Amino acid sequence: MSERADVICLMGATAMGKTALAVELVQRRPLEIISVDSAQVYRGMDIGTGKPEAEILDLAPHRLIDICDPAEIYSASRFRQDCLAQIRVVVESGRTPLLVGGTMLYFKALRDGLADMPHADQATRAKIEEIAKAQGWPAVHRRLAEVDPQAAQRIHPNDPQRLQRALEIYLLSGETMTQLHRLERGERAEKDDSMPYNLHFFAIQPADRTVLHERIARRFRQMLAQGLVEEVRSLYDRDDLNSQLPSIKSVGYRQVWQYLDGHLPYDGMVEKSIIATRQLAKRQLTWLRGWDNLRCLSEESTNSVDSVLNYLDTIAI
Repeated sequence: MSERADVICLMGATAMGKTALAVELVQRRPLEIISVDSAQVYRGMDIGTGKPEAEILDLAPHRLIDICDPAEIYSASRFRQDCLAQIRVVVESGRTPLLVGGTMLYFKALRDGLADMPHADQATRAKIEEIAKAQGWPAVHRRLAEVDPQAAQRIHPNDPQRLQRALEIYLLSGETMTQLHRLERGERAEKDDSMPYNLHFFAIQPADRTVLHERIARRFRQMLAQGLVEEVRSLYDRDDLNSQLPSIKSVGYRQVWQYLDGHLPYDGMVEKSIIATRQLAKRQLTWLRGWDNLRCLSEESTNSVDSVLNYLDTIAI
């Protein structure tokens, strides 16, 4: 590829209206959507992931949704491989890829590449889960801080998935996540062709966190009205799924699963789901604060559409 093709990346916290904006952009320019969402990859997980409805997908098809079963473990490295393949297909069709989602780790993996990390190991994860169950996730955070203080500084004590992965990497390889990332960055610096595309990053930013929190609560209650509990029950009734799988650990699914298990009352499930979603949004916004070359968009739909279109004009899309 003689010239680097352009790829538009639309980021933002959950419930910020990314999909609506992306669909509007697709109607106005030769763009094709590629989903960047670690939960929407799973089939049968539609309501709780905020997956676009069928009529929206007919209007604006999304790549990388419904591509694997909830029993599978989908990783950031697999996303990068899949996403690069889909980008190439879209570019070769004469259209411009529009990456849309809120899984910031996936965007980072695409932009920066990934160190050669050990694969997930269920036995090691189970040991870490036992520590968390007996002593709490802050105890796991303290253990991580002993071996990888830099990673512990980046990862919040109440972020189970990232804590588990960081400690798992050390237990499996004897090297820390920080060491492996440092090695990967050094290797990438020697390869200026590691990312063969020009990535242009946009993010919808909330003007008021309180309004975002209200929107999150309203959206979750709407998901319940649409049948979220029944959706999770269909997963719960399967013999090959359990609460330790990444799919079931997704926000909302984890809490409804606990309700079906009898570990949470219904009202407690609703409250914990809303709180967990707010915490997710906070982590997403933290990622965005440190993102290089980010073009911020307002929550107002018309202004956001115009801002992106004006920018696309400058790069002839």
